[in-house]
Amino acid sequence: VQLQASGGGLVQAGGSLRLSCAASGRTFSGYAMGWFRQAPGKEREFVAVIRWSSGMTYYQGSVKGRFTIIRDRAENTVILQMNSLKPEDTAVYYCAAAPGTYIMSALTTAGVYDYWGQGTLVTVSS
Repeated sequence: VQLQASGGGLVQAGGSLRLSCAASGRTFSGYAMGWFRQAPGKEREFVAVIRWSSGMTYYQGSVKGRFTIIRDRAENTVILQMNSLKPEDTAVYYCAAAPGTYIMSALTTAGVYDYWGQGTLVTVSS
């Protein structure tokens, strides 16, 4: 499986960006798809996850209500719609795939993900 993340860029605070994660090599059926981010000098942190089969989602508290993760079955793509962006959202964003058998709390941990995209940079200016 190869994951290709795209959609990053420079945006002013309060603006929006739409990140995409496209998979090649197989479908996401049976997987959970997550987004993580890593800011300069900080550890990688969980952002959001969606179960491909059920569509069930879970968000990190700081992005809840501003970010939305959705799946596009036809395009085999996972989208992270980011609204009301803040300077503290600046980071490299990574998409990843984990077996869907994990419980939601485990899916907030980077270590359970088997496949990772290359990352896309999001910069939010104040």
